[in-house]
Amino acid sequence: MNRARIVIAGTNSGAGKTTVTLGLMAALRKRNLSVQGFKVGPDYIDPSYHTVLTGRPSRNLDTWMMEPGVVREVFHRGSEGADVSVIEGVMGMYDGKDPLTNTGSTAEVSRLLRAPVLLVVNVASMARSAAAVVLGFQQLDPKVQVVGVIVNRVGSHGHYELVKAAIEQVCRVPVVGYLTKQETLQIPERHLGLIPALERGEMNNLFDTLADAVEATVDVERVLQLASQAAPWEVPEPTLFVGEQHQPVTTIAVARDRAFNFYYPENLELLEWYGARLAEFRPLDGEPIPEDADGVYIGGGFPEEFAATLSRCTAMKDSLRHAVADGMPVFAECGGFMYLTESLTDKQGETHPMAGIVPASVAMQSRLAALGYREVTAIRDTLLLREGEHARGHEFHYSTASYHNPEHWPYAYETEGLRGRKLEGYAQANVLAGYTHLHFASNPRIAERFVVACKQYKDQHKTRRVTT
Repeated sequence: MNRARIVIAGTNSGAGKTTVTLGLMAALRKRNLSVQGFKVGPDYIDPSYHTVLTGRPSRNLDTWMMEPGVVREVFHRGSEGADVSVIEGVMGMYDGKDPLTNTGSTAEVSRLLRAPVLLVVNVASMARSAAAVVLGFQQLDPKVQVVGVIVNRVGSHGHYELVKAAIEQVCRVPVVGYLTKQETLQIPERHLGLIPALERGEMNNLFDTLADAVEATVDVERVLQLASQAAPWEVPEPTLFVGEQHQPVTTIAVARDRAFNFYYPENLELLEWYGARLAEFRPLDGEPIPEDADGVYIGGGFPEEFAATLSRCTAMKDSLRHAVADGMPVFAECGGFMYLTESLTDKQGETHPMAGIVPASVAMQSRLAALGYREVTAIRDTLLLREGEHARGHEFHYSTASYHNPEHWPYAYETEGLRGRKLEGYAQANVLAGYTHLHFASNPRIAERFVVACKQYKDQHKTRRVTT
Protein backbone atom coordinates (compact mmCIF):
# COMPACT_ATOMS: atom_id res chain seq x y z
CA MET A 1 0.00 0.00 0.00
CA ASN A 2 1.34 3.42 -0.95
CA ARG A 3 1.06 6.20 1.60
CA ALA A 4 3.09 9.21 0.49
CA ARG A 5 4.51 10.80 3.63
CA ILE A 6 7.24 13.19 4.68
CA VAL A 7 8.49 14.37 8.09
CA ILE A 8 9.46 18.03 8.46
CA ALA A 9 12.10 17.99 11.20
CA GLY A 10 14.20 20.80 12.61
CA THR A 11 17.70 20.88 14.01
CA ASN A 12 16.28 22.77 16.97
CA SER A 13 13.24 24.70 18.13
CA GLY A 14 13.09 27.85 16.06
CA ALA A 15 14.83 26.34 13.03
CA GLY A 16 11.75 27.10 10.95
CA LYS A 17 9.94 23.77 10.66
CA THR A 18 6.49 25.29 11.31
CA THR A 19 7.07 27.92 8.61
CA VAL A 20 8.21 25.25 6.16
CA THR A 21 5.38 22.90 7.10
CA LEU A 22 2.65 25.50 6.65
CA GLY A 23 4.15 26.87 3.46
CA LEU A 24 4.47 23.39 2.01
CA MET A 25 0.91 22.48 3.01
CA ALA A 26 -0.40 25.67 1.44
CA ALA A 27 1.56 25.06 -1.77
CA LEU A 28 0.32 21.48 -2.00
CA ARG A 29 -3.27 22.58 -1.46
CA LYS A 30 -2.90 25.08 -4.31
CA ARG A 31 -2.14 22.04 -6.46
CA ASN A 32 -5.57 20.68 -5.45
CA LEU A 33 -3.96 17.82 -3.53
CA SER A 34 -5.57 16.33 -0.45
CA VAL A 35 -3.08 16.94 2.38
CA GLN A 36 -3.20 15.30 5.80
CA GLY A 37 -1.37 17.05 8.63
CA PHE A 38 0.20 15.39 11.64
CA LYS A 39 2.11 16.80 14.59
CA VAL A 40 4.70 14.97 16.67
CA GLY A 41 4.06 15.50 20.38
CA PRO A 42 1.04 16.64 22.42
CA ASP A 43 0.69 20.19 21.05
CA TYR A 44 -2.75 21.55 20.05
CA ILE A 45 -1.60 24.79 18.43
CA ASP A 46 0.26 23.61 15.34
CA PRO A 47 -2.50 21.08 14.50
CA SER A 48 -4.94 24.01 14.57
CA TYR A 49 -2.94 25.65 11.78
CA HIS A 50 -2.79 22.37 9.85
CA THR A 51 -6.53 21.81 10.10
CA VAL A 52 -7.41 25.25 8.77
CA LEU A 53 -4.94 24.93 5.89
CA THR A 54 -5.79 21.38 4.80
CA GLY A 55 -9.49 21.12 5.66
CA ARG A 56 -8.75 17.80 7.40
CA PRO A 57 -8.40 17.34 11.18
CA SER A 58 -4.70 17.24 12.02
CA ARG A 59 -3.65 14.48 14.41
CA ASN A 60 -0.96 14.08 17.04
CA LEU A 61 1.62 11.31 16.81
CA ASP A 62 3.03 10.93 20.30
CA THR A 63 5.08 7.87 21.17
CA TRP A 64 5.01 8.63 24.89
CA MET A 65 1.26 9.05 25.29
CA MET A 66 0.51 6.18 22.86
CA GLU A 67 1.92 2.72 22.29
CA PRO A 68 3.87 2.27 19.02
CA GLY A 69 1.09 0.19 17.47
CA VAL A 70 -1.45 2.88 18.34
CA VAL A 71 0.71 5.59 16.71
CA ARG A 72 0.78 3.52 13.52
CA GLU A 73 -2.99 3.03 13.72
CA VAL A 74 -3.60 6.76 14.22
CA PHE A 75 -1.44 7.51 11.18
CA HIS A 76 -3.19 4.85 9.11
CA ARG A 77 -6.68 6.12 9.93
CA GLY A 78 -5.74 9.77 9.54
CA SER A 79 -3.94 9.39 6.20
CA GLU A 80 -6.77 7.43 4.59
CA GLY A 81 -7.77 9.14 1.35
CA ALA A 82 -5.01 11.76 1.42
CA ASP A 83 -2.64 12.31 -1.49
CA VAL A 84 0.22 13.09 0.87
CA SER A 85 0.79 13.30 4.61
CA VAL A 86 2.97 16.05 6.06
CA ILE A 87 4.24 15.31 9.57
CA GLU A 88 5.55 18.31 11.51
CA GLY A 89 8.18 17.42 14.07
CA VAL A 90 8.66 18.72 17.58
CA MET A 91 11.67 20.67 18.96
CA GLY A 92 14.92 19.37 17.46
CA MET A 93 14.70 16.07 15.60
CA TYR A 94 16.22 14.02 18.42
CA ASP A 95 14.64 15.91 21.32
CA GLY A 96 11.97 14.09 23.31
CA LYS A 97 11.21 12.94 26.81
CA ASP A 98 14.66 11.46 27.49
CA PRO A 99 18.00 13.09 26.57
CA LEU A 100 19.63 9.64 26.35
CA THR A 101 17.17 8.03 23.91
CA ASN A 102 14.86 8.89 21.02
CA THR A 103 11.75 8.36 23.15
CA GLY A 104 9.04 10.86 22.25
CA SER A 105 11.13 12.46 19.51
CA THR A 106 10.54 13.19 15.85
CA ALA A 107 13.29 10.68 15.06
CA GLU A 108 11.36 7.92 16.82
CA VAL A 109 8.18 8.71 14.90
CA SER A 110 10.10 8.75 11.62
CA ARG A 111 11.52 5.30 12.30
CA LEU A 112 8.20 3.94 13.51
CA LEU A 113 6.35 5.07 10.38
CA ARG A 114 9.31 4.45 8.03
CA ALA A 115 8.75 8.04 6.95
CA PRO A 116 11.52 9.98 5.16
CA VAL A 117 12.74 13.20 6.76
CA LEU A 118 13.20 16.65 5.29
CA LEU A 119 15.58 18.41 7.67
CA VAL A 120 15.16 22.17 8.18
CA VAL A 121 18.42 23.94 9.09
CA ASN A 122 18.84 27.55 10.15
CA VAL A 123 21.97 28.53 8.22
CA ALA A 124 22.17 32.18 9.24
CA SER A 125 25.88 33.14 9.36
CA MET A 126 26.95 29.70 8.09
CA ALA A 127 28.55 28.30 4.96
CA ARG A 128 30.44 24.97 5.04
CA SER A 129 29.56 24.55 8.71
CA ALA A 130 25.99 23.77 7.61
CA ALA A 131 27.29 20.50 6.18
CA ALA A 132 28.73 19.55 9.57
CA VAL A 133 25.33 20.15 11.18
CA VAL A 134 23.48 17.97 8.67
CA LEU A 135 26.17 15.27 8.85
CA GLY A 136 25.80 15.10 12.61
CA PHE A 137 22.06 14.57 12.32
CA GLN A 138 22.60 11.84 9.75
CA GLN A 139 25.14 9.98 11.86
CA LEU A 140 23.54 10.18 15.29
CA ASP A 141 21.00 7.56 14.18
CA PRO A 142 21.62 6.24 10.66
CA LYS A 143 18.25 4.44 10.76
CA VAL A 144 16.51 7.81 10.53
CA GLN A 145 16.13 8.39 6.81
CA VAL A 146 17.14 12.00 6.06
CA VAL A 147 16.32 12.33 2.35
CA GLY A 148 16.58 16.08 1.87
CA VAL A 149 17.31 19.45 3.41
CA ILE A 150 15.66 22.86 3.36
CA VAL A 151 17.82 25.73 4.58
CA ASN A 152 16.20 28.66 6.33
CA ARG A 153 17.17 32.28 6.96
CA VAL A 154 19.62 32.53 4.06
CA GLY A 155 20.94 35.99 3.36
CA SER A 156 20.80 35.78 -0.42
CA HIS A 157 20.58 33.35 -3.32
CA GLY A 158 24.39 33.33 -3.41
CA HIS A 159 24.46 32.32 0.25
CA TYR A 160 22.03 29.51 -0.57
CA GLU A 161 24.29 28.21 -3.34
CA LEU A 162 27.24 28.09 -0.92
CA VAL A 163 25.49 26.02 1.76
CA LYS A 164 23.79 23.84 -0.85
CA ALA A 165 27.12 22.93 -2.43
CA ALA A 166 28.69 22.13 0.95
CA ILE A 167 25.81 19.99 2.20
CA GLU A 168 25.36 18.03 -1.03
CA GLN A 169 29.12 17.35 -1.31
CA VAL A 170 29.55 16.08 2.24
CA CYS A 171 26.15 14.61 3.10
CA ARG A 172 25.03 13.19 -0.25
CA VAL A 173 21.44 14.41 0.14
CA PRO A 174 19.70 17.03 -2.00
CA VAL A 175 19.07 20.54 -0.72
CA VAL A 176 15.60 21.09 -2.17
CA GLY A 177 15.18 24.77 -1.41
CA TYR A 178 15.43 27.64 0.99
CA LEU A 179 13.59 30.43 2.76
CA THR A 180 15.00 33.87 3.43
CA LYS A 181 15.14 36.16 6.44
CA GLN A 182 12.03 38.06 5.34
CA GLU A 183 9.90 39.17 8.25
CA THR A 184 6.77 38.24 6.28
CA LEU A 185 7.72 34.59 6.74
CA GLN A 186 7.63 34.75 10.51
CA ILE A 187 4.81 32.80 12.15
CA PRO A 188 3.14 34.84 14.92
CA GLU A 189 3.83 33.84 18.50
CA ARG A 190 1.43 31.27 19.98
CA HIS A 191 -0.82 33.93 21.47
CA LEU A 192 -4.01 33.02 23.29
CA GLY A 193 -6.18 34.48 20.55
CA LEU A 194 -4.88 32.07 17.91
CA ILE A 195 -8.06 30.06 17.36
CA PRO A 196 -10.32 33.12 17.04
CA ALA A 197 -7.85 34.61 14.57
CA LEU A 198 -7.88 31.41 12.52
CA GLU A 199 -11.68 31.30 12.57
CA ARG A 200 -11.93 34.89 11.38
CA GLY A 201 -9.53 34.17 8.52
CA GLU A 202 -7.02 36.73 9.78
CA MET A 203 -4.09 34.49 8.84
CA ASN A 204 -5.17 33.71 5.29
CA ASN A 205 -2.86 36.37 3.88
CA LEU A 206 0.02 34.86 5.85
CA PHE A 207 -0.76 31.41 4.48
CA ASP A 208 -0.85 32.80 0.92
CA THR A 209 2.48 34.50 1.51
CA LEU A 210 3.99 31.28 2.82
CA ALA A 211 2.69 29.33 -0.17
CA ASP A 212 4.14 31.88 -2.60
CA ALA A 213 7.50 31.87 -0.79
CA VAL A 214 7.74 28.08 -0.87
CA GLU A 215 6.71 27.94 -4.51
CA ALA A 216 9.38 30.51 -5.38
CA THR A 217 12.39 28.92 -3.67
CA VAL A 218 11.52 25.29 -2.81
CA ASP A 219 11.26 22.45 -5.31
CA VAL A 220 7.79 21.31 -4.28
CA GLU A 221 7.69 18.62 -6.96
CA ARG A 222 10.92 17.15 -5.57
CA VAL A 223 9.44 17.13 -2.08
CA LEU A 224 6.40 15.28 -3.42
CA GLN A 225 8.70 12.81 -5.14
CA LEU A 226 10.61 12.18 -1.91
CA ALA A 227 7.34 11.67 -0.02
CA SER A 228 6.11 9.25 -2.68
CA GLN A 229 9.32 7.22 -2.39
CA ALA A 230 8.55 6.30 1.22
CA ALA A 231 8.62 2.59 1.95
CA PRO A 232 5.42 0.68 1.16
CA TRP A 233 2.95 1.12 4.00
CA GLU A 234 1.97 -2.01 5.92
CA VAL A 235 -1.57 -1.91 7.31
CA PRO A 236 -1.25 -2.12 11.12
CA GLU A 237 -3.19 -4.56 13.23
CA PRO A 238 -5.90 -2.58 15.06
CA THR A 239 -5.12 -2.16 18.74
CA LEU A 240 -7.27 0.89 19.49
CA PHE A 241 -10.37 0.63 17.30
CA VAL A 242 -10.88 -3.11 17.59
CA GLY A 243 -13.82 -5.05 16.20
CA GLU A 244 -17.00 -3.37 15.05
CA GLN A 245 -18.09 0.12 16.04
CA HIS A 246 -20.94 0.13 18.56
CA GLN A 247 -24.32 1.52 17.58
CA PRO A 248 -25.13 4.87 19.25
CA VAL A 249 -26.71 4.32 22.65
CA THR A 250 -26.24 7.71 24.31
CA THR A 251 -25.58 11.38 23.52
CA ILE A 252 -22.58 13.32 24.82
CA ALA A 253 -22.59 17.11 24.45
CA VAL A 254 -19.20 18.48 23.39
CA ALA A 255 -18.41 22.17 23.93
CA ARG A 256 -16.78 23.53 20.78
CA ASP A 257 -16.35 27.20 20.01
CA ARG A 258 -13.63 29.85 20.20
CA ALA A 259 -13.28 29.36 23.96
CA PHE A 260 -13.24 25.55 24.02
CA ASN A 261 -11.61 23.80 21.09
CA PHE A 262 -8.72 21.59 22.18
CA TYR A 263 -9.65 17.95 21.63
CA TYR A 264 -7.57 15.08 20.36
CA PRO A 265 -9.56 13.63 17.42
CA GLU A 266 -9.06 10.13 18.83
CA ASN A 267 -10.76 11.11 22.10
CA LEU A 268 -13.93 12.01 20.23
CA GLU A 269 -13.67 9.10 17.82
CA LEU A 270 -13.26 6.61 20.66
CA LEU A 271 -16.40 7.96 22.33
CA GLU A 272 -18.25 7.41 19.06
CA TRP A 273 -16.66 3.98 18.64
CA TYR A 274 -18.06 2.84 21.99
CA GLY A 275 -21.55 4.10 21.26
CA ALA A 276 -21.79 7.84 21.79
CA ARG A 277 -23.47 10.31 19.50
CA LEU A 278 -21.64 13.61 19.83
CA ALA A 279 -23.69 16.82 19.88
CA GLU A 280 -21.64 20.00 19.69
CA PHE A 281 -22.78 23.19 21.39
CA ARG A 282 -21.28 26.67 21.77
CA PRO A 283 -21.17 27.98 25.37
CA LEU A 284 -19.69 31.26 24.18
CA ASP A 285 -22.84 31.93 22.16
CA GLY A 286 -24.97 31.24 25.21
CA GLU A 287 -26.13 27.84 23.98
CA PRO A 288 -27.23 25.63 26.89
CA ILE A 289 -26.50 21.92 27.03
CA PRO A 290 -28.58 20.14 24.34
CA GLU A 291 -31.83 18.77 25.73
CA ASP A 292 -31.07 15.21 24.64
CA ALA A 293 -27.61 15.16 26.22
CA ASP A 294 -26.74 12.38 28.67
CA GLY A 295 -23.23 13.65 29.40
CA VAL A 296 -20.97 16.67 28.87
CA TYR A 297 -17.36 16.96 27.70
CA ILE A 298 -15.71 20.41 27.96
CA GLY A 299 -12.19 20.44 26.58
CA GLY A 300 -9.37 22.91 26.76
CA GLY A 301 -9.08 26.24 25.05
CA PHE A 302 -9.01 29.91 25.97
CA PRO A 303 -11.84 30.70 28.39
CA GLU A 304 -9.70 33.47 29.86
CA GLU A 305 -9.90 35.35 26.56
CA PHE A 306 -13.69 35.35 26.76
CA ALA A 307 -14.25 35.35 30.52
CA ALA A 308 -16.59 38.35 30.51
CA THR A 309 -18.79 36.86 27.79
CA LEU A 310 -18.87 33.42 29.40
CA SER A 311 -19.78 35.03 32.70
CA ARG A 312 -22.80 36.72 31.11
CA CYS A 313 -24.09 33.49 29.53
CA THR A 314 -26.30 32.64 32.51
CA ALA A 315 -28.53 30.18 30.62
CA MET A 316 -25.53 28.03 29.79
CA LYS A 317 -24.23 28.10 33.35
CA ASP A 318 -27.70 27.33 34.72
CA SER A 319 -28.10 24.36 32.39
CA LEU A 320 -24.72 23.00 33.44
CA ARG A 321 -25.44 23.39 37.15
CA HIS A 322 -28.82 21.71 36.70
CA ALA A 323 -27.23 18.82 34.79
CA VAL A 324 -24.62 18.27 37.50
CA ALA A 325 -27.25 18.39 40.26
CA ASP A 326 -29.29 15.88 38.28
CA GLY A 327 -26.40 13.42 38.18
CA MET A 328 -25.33 13.86 34.55
CA PRO A 329 -21.69 12.79 33.94
CA VAL A 330 -19.47 15.81 33.26
CA PHE A 331 -15.79 15.70 32.25
CA ALA A 332 -13.81 18.93 31.90
CA GLU A 333 -10.10 19.44 31.28
CA CYS A 334 -7.87 22.52 31.51
CA GLY A 335 -10.01 25.33 30.02
CA GLY A 336 -13.11 23.30 30.83
CA PHE A 337 -11.94 22.89 34.42
CA MET A 338 -11.40 26.64 34.66
CA TYR A 339 -14.94 27.22 33.45
CA LEU A 340 -16.37 24.88 36.09
CA THR A 341 -14.81 26.84 38.97
CA GLU A 342 -16.48 29.70 40.85
CA SER A 343 -14.46 32.52 39.32
CA LEU A 344 -11.73 33.37 36.83
CA THR A 345 -9.46 36.37 37.27
CA ASP A 346 -8.00 37.54 33.96
CA LYS A 347 -4.62 39.15 33.28
CA GLN A 348 -6.12 42.60 33.77
CA GLY A 349 -7.08 41.65 37.32
CA GLU A 350 -10.81 41.52 36.67
CA THR A 351 -12.70 38.64 38.28
CA HIS A 352 -15.55 36.96 36.41
CA PRO A 353 -18.07 34.51 37.91
CA MET A 354 -17.93 31.10 36.24
CA ALA A 355 -20.19 28.03 36.52
CA GLY A 356 -19.65 27.55 40.25
CA ILE A 357 -19.55 23.75 40.19
CA VAL A 358 -15.97 23.22 41.38
CA PRO A 359 -15.31 25.08 44.67
CA ALA A 360 -12.17 26.85 43.51
CA SER A 361 -11.01 30.08 41.88
CA VAL A 362 -8.50 30.41 39.08
CA ALA A 363 -6.27 33.35 38.24
CA MET A 364 -4.17 34.01 35.15
CA GLN A 365 -0.42 34.41 35.60
CA SER A 366 2.09 36.32 33.50
CA ARG A 367 4.26 33.23 33.12
CA LEU A 368 3.59 29.62 32.18
CA ALA A 369 2.34 27.81 35.29
CA ALA A 370 2.70 24.21 34.08
CA LEU A 371 4.08 22.43 31.04
CA GLY A 372 4.92 18.82 30.32
CA TYR A 373 3.87 15.20 30.10
CA ARG A 374 1.88 13.67 32.93
CA GLU A 375 1.53 10.05 33.99
CA VAL A 376 -1.83 9.94 35.75
CA THR A 377 -2.81 7.48 38.46
CA ALA A 378 -6.33 7.63 39.87
CA ILE A 379 -6.31 7.87 43.67
CA ARG A 380 -10.03 7.03 43.88
CA ASP A 381 -12.75 5.74 41.60
CA THR A 382 -13.77 8.50 39.21
CA LEU A 383 -16.00 8.99 36.20
CA LEU A 384 -13.25 7.80 33.83
CA LEU A 385 -10.68 5.90 35.89
CA ARG A 386 -10.82 3.38 38.69
CA GLU A 387 -8.53 3.65 41.71
CA GLY A 388 -4.98 2.69 40.75
CA GLU A 389 -5.67 2.85 37.02
CA HIS A 390 -3.29 4.77 34.76
CA ALA A 391 -3.52 7.12 31.78
CA ARG A 392 -1.22 9.58 30.09
CA GLY A 393 -1.56 13.20 29.04
CA HIS A 394 0.01 16.61 29.42
CA GLU A 395 -0.40 20.01 31.06
CA PHE A 396 -0.03 23.45 29.51
CA HIS A 397 -1.60 26.46 31.21
CA TYR A 398 -0.96 29.98 32.46
CA SER A 399 -3.43 29.93 35.33
CA THR A 400 -3.29 28.64 38.90
CA ALA A 401 -6.17 27.35 41.02
CA SER A 402 -6.97 28.19 44.65
CA TYR A 403 -9.07 25.52 46.37
CA HIS A 404 -11.63 26.82 48.83
CA ASN A 405 -11.34 23.81 51.16
CA PRO A 406 -7.85 22.42 50.47
CA GLU A 407 -7.74 20.11 53.52
CA HIS A 408 -10.68 18.11 52.20
CA TRP A 409 -10.18 18.54 48.47
CA PRO A 410 -11.36 15.48 46.45
CA TYR A 411 -8.27 15.07 44.29
CA ALA A 412 -8.72 12.87 41.24
CA TYR A 413 -5.18 11.87 40.35
CA GLU A 414 -1.60 11.65 41.36
CA THR A 415 0.34 12.95 38.38
CA GLU A 416 4.02 12.35 37.70
CA GLY A 417 6.05 14.64 35.47
CA LEU A 418 9.58 15.88 35.00
CA ARG A 419 9.47 17.81 38.28
CA GLY A 420 8.08 14.98 40.38
CA ARG A 421 4.66 14.00 41.66
CA LYS A 422 1.68 16.02 42.75
CA LEU A 423 -2.03 15.66 43.43
CA GLU A 424 -4.28 17.08 40.74
CA GLY A 425 -7.86 17.30 39.56
CA TYR A 426 -11.30 17.23 41.14
CA ALA A 427 -13.48 14.12 41.41
CA GLN A 428 -16.86 14.43 43.08
CA ALA A 429 -19.74 12.08 42.27
CA ASN A 430 -20.55 12.54 38.55
CA VAL A 431 -17.99 15.31 37.92
CA LEU A 432 -14.35 14.87 36.91
CA ALA A 433 -12.25 17.94 36.13
CA GLY A 434 -8.61 18.97 36.15
CA TYR A 435 -5.79 20.70 34.34
CA THR A 436 -4.40 17.51 32.77
CA HIS A 437 -5.34 16.87 29.13
CA LEU A 438 -5.90 13.10 28.97
CA HIS A 439 -5.27 11.22 25.74
CA PHE A 440 -7.91 8.49 25.63
CA ALA A 441 -5.68 6.39 23.36
CA SER A 442 -3.36 5.88 26.34
CA ASN A 443 -6.20 3.95 28.02
CA PRO A 444 -9.27 3.30 25.83
CA ARG A 445 -11.26 2.19 28.88
CA ILE A 446 -11.62 5.91 29.60
CA ALA A 447 -13.86 6.37 26.57
CA GLU A 448 -15.78 3.16 27.15
CA ARG A 449 -16.40 4.02 30.79
CA PHE A 450 -17.59 7.52 29.92
CA VAL A 451 -20.10 6.12 27.41
CA VAL A 452 -21.35 3.52 29.91
CA ALA A 453 -21.86 6.20 32.58
CA CYS A 454 -23.83 8.37 30.17
CA LYS A 455 -25.94 5.40 29.05
CA GLN A 456 -26.73 4.61 32.69
CA TYR A 457 -27.77 8.21 33.27
CA LYS A 458 -29.97 8.06 30.18
CA ASP A 459 -31.66 4.83 31.31
CA GLN A 460 -32.27 6.17 34.82
CA HIS A 461 -33.88 9.34 33.46
CA LYS A 462 -35.76 7.93 30.49
CA THR A 463 -39.07 7.71 32.32
CA ARG A 464 -38.73 11.26 33.63
CA ARG A 465 -37.97 12.59 30.14
CA VAL A 466 -40.95 10.82 28.61
CA THR A 467 -43.22 12.12 31.33
CA THR A 468 -41.89 15.66 30.85
